Amino acid sequence: MESKLLGGDHEQRLTPLLLFSCTVAASGGFLYGYDHGISGGVSSMDSFLKEFFPDVYTKMKDHGEVSNYCKFNSQLLTFFTSSLYIAGLFASFFASHVTSRRGRLFSMRVSGAFFFNGALVGGLAINVYMLFLSRILQGIGIGFANQVCERPLLFEKEKNLITAAF
Repeated sequence: MESKLLGGDHEQRLTPLLLFSCTVAASGGFLYGYDHGISGGVSSMDSFLKEFFPDVYTKMKDHGEVSNYCKFNSQLLTFFTSSLYIAGLFASFFASHVTSRRGRLFSMRVSGAFFFNGALVGGLAINVYMLFLSRILQGIGIGFANQVCERPLLFEKEKNLITAAF
């Protein structure tokens, strides 16, 4: 399939590798949303709380009436949830320098390696420290992915159109 993607005189081809690369790049935003949905559900499961946050589970079961606003009231559990986002924030600052020096492909590989290892540690977690390590590794991976993937890939006409809209 041949088309003039970039305009001008450059003939470009739409290859399976290009489609695969675009799919992988688009997964950066997906990882944040997926994690947000999963971590909220898992952190409220009784089996998870019994295993990793027994104090929270005991407090929750001892108090018959629980507030909808603050169900768990645990800074440790809150930090567990937010550690991924904090790590992602700091990693995205560092990732911009890595990307400018080593390239987007290298940064995407680093992202995948961190996220994979974080998922592996999380799956093998036997204590809360391993869970925190898992979340931090995944956060670094997501921070790299979002920094690399969310960069707008617009042509000049579209850039001017979007700029004019604001």
